[in-house]
Amino acid sequence: MSDPQHCQVITATDSRAVAETLADTAVAARLAASAQVAGPVRSTYWWQGEVVAAEEWRATFRTTVTRYAELEEHIRARHNYDVPGIVCMPIVAGYAPYLKWMAAETKER
Repeated sequence: MSDPQHCQVITATDSRAVAETLADTAVAARLAASAQVAGPVRSTYWWQGEVVAAEEWRATFRTTVTRYAELEEHIRARHNYDVPGIVCMPIVAGYAPYLKWMAAETKER
């Protein structure tokens, strides 16, 4: 298998409105071909020396590996957390027409 060209990027926030804004603006900027907002989800994590449990909304973006850095910056600039969790996972296989569509929709114009 060759190096992945497509990826999913995930972040979470404590606000549905922020998650939706992140999704809408990333797609409008063509940094992601699509985005989904799901939630609420319960997250448990270490923060400032304590275990915290919180309700969050997850935003998942589908994009190309070449657009990841710009998408990350876009998310960081609009996120309401000091240290947002932004994770990029390669898509190693997928339905070819869908992957082609992703590449076309995220192509710089």
